[in-house]
Amino acid sequence: MSDIYLTKDGFDKLQAELANLKRQKNELSLEINEAREQGDLKENAGYIYGKEKQSQIMARIGELEVRLRNAKLVDNNMDFNKDEVRLGATVTMRDENSGSVMTYTLSSADEADPSAGKISVSSPLAQGLLGAAAGASVKVRLPSGEKHLAILKVDYK
Repeated sequence: MSDIYLTKDGFDKLQAELANLKRQKNELSLEINEAREQGDLKENAGYIYGKEKQSQIMARIGELEVRLRNAKLVDNNMDFNKDEVRLGATVTMRDENSGSVMTYTLSSADEADPSAGKISVSSPLAQGLLGAAAGASVKVRLPSGEKHLAILKVDYK
């Protein structure tokens, strides 16, 4: 299994999802027991649906437990070159062709939310930015073509 890097926010988000799923699993167990008491399980839609849903929840719980157990937390308060782009960085850049300015925060895949300005560190854009410093110009290969970006600012919160 490859390393799983998470920020504190990402770790907390996964823990909250895990707690919610465990609560849902307990509620679903009660529903399945009630459906079981209704008789013939082969034709009991409530029972069949409950068991399928329970299976999905259990799979996700297992996945989250493994991710949380193996996660390596990234601490942006540590001493490192804060001008360099890495996981947890908020990068402000200018597209050299269009002149548009964009700001994205590089996050783990679990934390990614493009509508909130958080992109996965494994995305093509983030991969092209990793290791670059403020003031640098980079060429990034994206599915839509190559972009020339000037890194204006790198910030860690």
